Amino acid sequence: MRLEDAQKIVERPYVTERTFDQIERENKLCFIVADRASKPQVAAAVEALYEVKVYSVNTARTNNGKKAFVRLAPENSATELATKLGLV
Repeated sequence: MRLEDAQKIVERPYVTERTFDQIERENKLCFIVADRASKPQVAAAVEALYEVKVYSVNTARTNNGKKAFVRLAPENSATELATKLGLV
């Protein structure tokens, strides 16, 4: 996936108290994504943008937009990625 396409799919990281807990406990990060983005598209975009391996993606539509909860593969650390993104 091209970086330009990936940036259109993943709009921004989303951090709340709950998602911060998921970073530490479940190796998950939360992102606001494009409304029409599918789970495979979100996984490919996160892998392209952040050079990590995605284990699974769950999505939910909310008032803030479409959220994607991305679980990273065990060899990648969500805490390290969150630190790189300036979330921690």
